Amino acid sequence: MTMNENETGSLIGSDKVEGTAVYGSDDSKIGSIERVMIDKVSGRVSYAVLGFGGFLGLGNDHYPLPWQSLKYDTRLGGYVTGVTEKQLRAAPKYGNDADWNWGDVTRNRALDDYYGVPIA
Repeated sequence: MTMNENETGSLIGSDKVEGTAVYGSDDSKIGSIERVMIDKVSGRVSYAVLGFGGFLGLGNDHYPLPWQSLKYDTRLGGYVTGVTEKQLRAAPKYGNDADWNWGDVTRNRALDDYYGVPIA
């Protein structure tokens, strides 16, 4: 991801985030961001959905990651997370044939608990 003259400071368009690589703490690529989930009331990004697995994007599983677990690394040109590939494989996910119920507060709380996100 390269910055153009319209992307300065700390703001970036969601279309530029989608497709960005995500790296584990050892700098190995573990997937890429498919979409971001924005809280309608606060306007804050709550989750990034990470595509992981499959081959050439086919058969990917979808892993919601708390947005606060990602930090942008200019050296790598992508986001870095402390989540390991092993943790990711055991994390809550959904496949292509099923949707995540974003309105299920209990399920989202369980997701935050899995990643150790403090209650807001």
